Amino acid sequence: METAQMLTSEARAAPQPALKVRDGREDLRWRAVLTRDARADGAFVFGVRSTGVYCRPSCPARRPRRAQVVFFRRPADAERAGFRPCRRCRPREVGDPRAAVVERACRYIEAHLDGPLSLAAVADHAGRTPRALRRLFVRLLGITPRGYADACRLNLLRARLRAQEAVTRALYDAGFGSSSRLYERAPRHLGMTPGAYRRGGRGMRIAYTITASPLGRLLVAATERGLCAVSLGDADPPLEAALRAEYPSAEVRRDDEGLGRWVAALMRYLHGQAPRLALPLDIQATAFQRQVWEALRAIPYGATRSYGEVARALGRPAAARAVARACAANPVALVIPCHRVVRGDGGLGGYRWGLDRKRALLAREGAPP
Repeated sequence: METAQMLTSEARAAPQPALKVRDGREDLRWRAVLTRDARADGAFVFGVRSTGVYCRPSCPARRPRRAQVVFFRRPADAERAGFRPCRRCRPREVGDPRAAVVERACRYIEAHLDGPLSLAAVADHAGRTPRALRRLFVRLLGITPRGYADACRLNLLRARLRAQEAVTRALYDAGFGSSSRLYERAPRHLGMTPGAYRRGGRGMRIAYTITASPLGRLLVAATERGLCAVSLGDADPPLEAALRAEYPSAEVRRDDEGLGRWVAALMRYLHGQAPRLALPLDIQATAFQRQVWEALRAIPYGATRSYGEVARALGRPAAARAVARACAANPVALVIPCHRVVRGDGGLGGYRWGLDRKRALLAREGAPP
């Protein structure tokens, strides 16, 4: 376990070229390769000079001679040095070992939403202490295990309510122990009470404004709780029509003066005066979308991540396409910076508001193309 901890600690270090000096850490890596220690997967990869291939530590292939082995922090470092990924162990697909722990906990939570769910039981299933598991959830997902369970229950509740199921029955089917617990959390996650949500948002009041911006026309809409839409476009009518289609049963009215502070904050961001947009939101999302959007808000100003990197950080390395769909569903441009997610090969990927705007945003932030 000490070996794995040291190796995992190494994985958090800044990327560097292959190590050229033998030291204690390099001996630990070689020991992990010899024993095919799966706990070291994600902490480093090793390249074999004679074949030009790099592997994860647990690769089942025959062990090379020590003199032929060179170590790298990450797959990208090995590829920059001219090595290609092994087809047997597929080292590109190896993520942070901690993500596998969080994924096991998430699957357990999802399977036990219909009854009492204690942190101790989830932690025991994941093989961690309750305190350590909570810390991992906050670090990787941005929410606690309890927050993840609530998000899953609310996602299930939405499905029940859309099917026109009675509110009382729906809340118990979704795993809420009481109606008071549900109504306590509903405004923050549903944006309205369960009854109003079941009626398609009838009675909900949304104010909006449209103004000129460096990226074209900018629509900003909000409820009394926070922003519910930030859209970019070329003309006002399509932006207005899309907002009303998104909230067909709500009362939608224009209020240029009342939304001035929201517009001012967004303009400061677009002009590089406010790198972080810590604005309150009132948006609806599935549990997975909420995880993705929280991960996007954690990407630093001027940096980018690939769809695959976001998926691996969430403990779902095979969910890159699902991450892309969550990005496309983002209703609040700029505030949730989906423009900072690009393809693994460096391409821009997609962008709901147009690739020219995505390119311009990255250039304004000084992010790599």
